Amino acid sequence: MTPSRHPSTDLANQPVSVRAKIAAAWTSFMFLYIYVDYYHLYKPGTIEAIGGGRVFEFDISPALMTAFLALVSVPALMVWLSLALPARANRMTNLVVAVLYIPVTVFNAVGETWEWASFYALSIGVELVLLAYILRCVWAWPRVAAPERVTAWSHGSPRTTQP
Repeated sequence: MTPSRHPSTDLANQPVSVRAKIAAAWTSFMFLYIYVDYYHLYKPGTIEAIGGGRVFEFDISPALMTAFLALVSVPALMVWLSLALPARANRMTNLVVAVLYIPVTVFNAVGETWEWASFYALSIGVELVLLAYILRCVWAWPRVAAPERVTAWSHGSPRTTQP
């Protein structure tokens, strides 16, 4: 029997940029963030409380709704900013926002009953894993070596220094 002459069937494993990894993680975070709020509506008594003008322990007001919108807008904007910002600003912005969203994420479980613990543990756990992944990606952002610069000529050969 002769060996097969078909081209390789191995898939190419193309590298994914740090920016794309971070944007994908923020996108996943946003889906979870929104779906947890959506599925919370299935919790008995939630719709009635909203109809009565309360969300969690808060009266529904323009200020509360603005705060909720801000909390959802920041991760949504991070998807875009992770792709659009220059590397240094991107890294710092992602570090700060991801760190700030850890307590925001954990706060979602405050006041919940044990019967709902698995729902919140899973959702918050996955959100925290995504935030940790974002932090890991930006902390380990690959660096490029700075090029050597010629600063002066000495004895016919250039002297170089690292910037």
